[in-house]
Amino acid sequence: MTETYDYLFKFLVIGSAGTGKSCLLHQFIENKFRQDSSHTIGVEFGSKVVSVGGKFVKLQIWDTAGQERFRSVTRSYYRGAAGALLVYDISSRETFNSLVNWLSDARTLASPNIVIILVGNKKDLEAEREVTFLEASRFAQENDLMFLETSAMTSENVEETFLKCARSLLTKIETGEMDPERLGSGIQYGNASLKRLNRQQVGQPSTQRCSC
Repeated sequence: MTETYDYLFKFLVIGSAGTGKSCLLHQFIENKFRQDSSHTIGVEFGSKVVSVGGKFVKLQIWDTAGQERFRSVTRSYYRGAAGALLVYDISSRETFNSLVNWLSDARTLASPNIVIILVGNKKDLEAEREVTFLEASRFAQENDLMFLETSAMTSENVEETFLKCARSLLTKIETGEMDPERLGSGIQYGNASLKRLNRQQVGQPSTQRCSC
């Protein structure tokens, strides 16, 4: 059976190895925790159609390896990403300290208007916390990121994280900040009638400057 949806968004899940990126993706797609998760080699892929703001959106999600030796491979997947989950482990100071490098890659290589949400994963390990909520909130604010803490194990805030990112992208489409017809935007129309409607509302081709 063919899936029907209004938009397709390309998402990335990025961050250091061991932060639980694959577990977040698995929890979102399958609604269960993956016990036997090993380090991702290269990239893994998942997709899911969600209802956001009265629209059906297909999230095409690329889960990238966090190990340095795969960095050159995973960077090639950044191109044309509309949204990204930037993940660290709240019980690992090292993963938090490396966020600057991951953020730099995303903003350099992905869509110019990429929406990034900072994700403090492993909230279930509160007793082992090394990064405070306030500290991460400050980092998010300074870098113009949304922020949520999650637990791939308990599923807390996992779905909300993906939906929050998708909602922000929909808003950018509605305000004209992002154009699904622009090459490299990371967004595609899934519904031909919606494409025609948006063109009629705009009334003329977009003249917004392209920095891709």
